[in-house]
Amino acid sequence: MKNKKPITLLSILISIVTIIATSFGIFSNQGTGEYVYKSIQGEDVVIYGKGIYQNMSADVAIQGIAQDYITLFIGVPILLVALYFARKGSIRGIFVLSGVSGYFLLTYLFYTAMAMYNIMFLAYIFLLSASFFTFILTLFSYNTAQMRDIVNSEKLVQYAGLFLIINGSLVALLWLSVILPPLFDGTIYPKGLQHYTTLIVQGFDLGLFLPMAFVTGILALRKNVYGYQFTIIYIIFLTLMMTALTSKILFMAQAGANVVPVIFIMPTFGLISLIFSILLIKNIK
Repeated sequence: MKNKKPITLLSILISIVTIIATSFGIFSNQGTGEYVYKSIQGEDVVIYGKGIYQNMSADVAIQGIAQDYITLFIGVPILLVALYFARKGSIRGIFVLSGVSGYFLLTYLFYTAMAMYNIMFLAYIFLLSASFFTFILTLFSYNTAQMRDIVNSEKLVQYAGLFLIINGSLVALLWLSVILPPLFDGTIYPKGLQHYTTLIVQGFDLGLFLPMAFVTGILALRKNVYGYQFTIIYIIFLTLMMTALTSKILFMAQAGANVVPVIFIMPTFGLISLIFSILLIKNIK
């Protein structure tokens, strides 16, 4: 693995700081509890009122806690195991390391931009920066010219690329169904905006991550070497992301929210992503 020392240092630091940040998210409990706050749009918003997410709306705060569990108990162990094998020169380890560092990158991009300011703000900034550079450095560890030679089945990569296109298109339609109706009826602001300044998740997804999935899928279908490389990385990343989304849905259901039909859709996408991840990792020579 190229850039072994900086990647190792960054990965270890990411693990340590993530343990601290997620532990605060999960276990901090100071505050008086829920109360109603009227947003600038005149919407009554139930505020969580406890822990470091106390100024966030109750439904978003419990989603943050749900993701903290996944990041702490699944994300960090996978990061360290992938680092161990990548240091030994395993190309499979490098692929998993790229995918999981991409998960940390997206997660703490959202936390930095969306989470109400709290004592972990500098930790979020560090994790955003460290995961970004870890992801970039892992990309230099691949011999792109030999990418076709390291996969046993080109068809499997193409099927995974097609799945990325379908998944990305469906999620884009989901987000547009939130954004467009208020524009058409003149109310402008979606109800999901609550007391936040803008739709952070929908904005970053529609502007960056969903187009990235779509382009990656197209390149894979065209048998482009970069399509092969990034399809494997993106599927691994998507598996972790869908696991986090499933955890959020379960936490919301436990809190009494209506989670139909997403309780069926997101876990299905997560399961398909997991199956593709396993098959693609096995598919690497």
